Amino acid sequence: MTRNSGQAEGECLQVDIATINFFRMLFRTLFIMIAYCSLMPFEVNGQEGIPIDKGATRETINLYRNLRRVLNKGFMFGHQDDLAYGVGWKYEEGRSDIKDVTGEYPAVYGWELGRLEIDQPFNLDSVPFDKMRQLIRSGYERGGVITISWHLNNPLTGKSAWDPATGTVPSILQGGSRHDLYKTWLDKVAAFLTSLQDKNGKFIPVIFRPYHELNGNWFWWGGKNCSAEEFKNLWKFTVSYLRDEKKLHHLLYAYNTDRFSSRDEYLEKYPGDEWVDVIGFDIYQRNSSNEKFIADIDKMLSTLEEIAKEKNKIPALTEFGGNLSDSSWWTGTFVKGIGNHKISYVLGWRNAGAKSSGEFESYVPYKGHTTEKDFVRFYNMQKTLFESDIKKEKLYQ
Repeated sequence: MTRNSGQAEGECLQVDIATINFFRMLFRTLFIMIAYCSLMPFEVNGQEGIPIDKGATRETINLYRNLRRVLNKGFMFGHQDDLAYGVGWKYEEGRSDIKDVTGEYPAVYGWELGRLEIDQPFNLDSVPFDKMRQLIRSGYERGGVITISWHLNNPLTGKSAWDPATGTVPSILQGGSRHDLYKTWLDKVAAFLTSLQDKNGKFIPVIFRPYHELNGNWFWWGGKNCSAEEFKNLWKFTVSYLRDEKKLHHLLYAYNTDRFSSRDEYLEKYPGDEWVDVIGFDIYQRNSSNEKFIADIDKMLSTLEEIAKEKNKIPALTEFGGNLSDSSWWTGTFVKGIGNHKISYVLGWRNAGAKSSGEFESYVPYKGHTTEKDFVRFYNMQKTLFESDIKKEKLYQ
């Protein structure tokens, strides 16, 4: 009896210890799961709030989420090469044509990598890459958004991006005669993008916009110069190489056409939802009337919004230019075209000023410009977001 009682007590003790260990492991597992879930992406309007790169840096994820959130507040205004030069000036520290007119910087900064692939020290618009790196950092540190395009040379002919030779795209795909060359070009792009770091060594998020205006026939990757399937394969390979091979995790990928007439045209070369973060289009007024421009941009933005909602993408007006001989163009035409459409940002093209060809190029106002006063009215509108507005939003936190 005594021995049996002791045995029973020992068995109970073993059961109690086993129970304690079980609950200890259970609580430890629950703790790990809670900690892990706190790092997982949350849902925005019932949809995943993360970019296509599931390994994206925290700052890049935050930017992606906040670009969505800010859609409800208005649209960010951006300008290409804003900090590098303007009409009548170049590389003056702290200067900007937008700032000269409004007193503050834009919310979005556009930059260009063309010529990086052929080891030039400056891009196709003569901006030194070392200088560009510094200016990107300064714009980011003020809370601005960085978007970068790439007018890469034709790798098959050695000529510019505007050499529309057919056969170029298949030549750089796997198995093509220029595939290895193309990979070396991507290596150079990856090296530059990797060098974009803040003062603490953290990578600066970038909206990367390669192969833009992809439905136009003027670039070797555009329009009829390659098939839809060839373009899709090029896009997928490029994203995969930068993300998976080069381990770049601070990029959002922007797909954009030029003007388009239908949903089918816009999506003809779309590579798939898992390959795109931002969708947009470029539009220049050229010789059309203000009324036609308003109608065109309104129609295209309606289609873009529908696609963005359906595919859970961020809509943007990735490039634009208008009739700046009209003194009230900003509030009388541009704002009317945008209307109540929800878009993340608009990017005005560069203010090159007087060019050696005799042309004069400007797409946003500068001090003394015809539309300067109207642009200030545009700037003061509640739905136009500039640097001070975006700084409050803390897009990277």
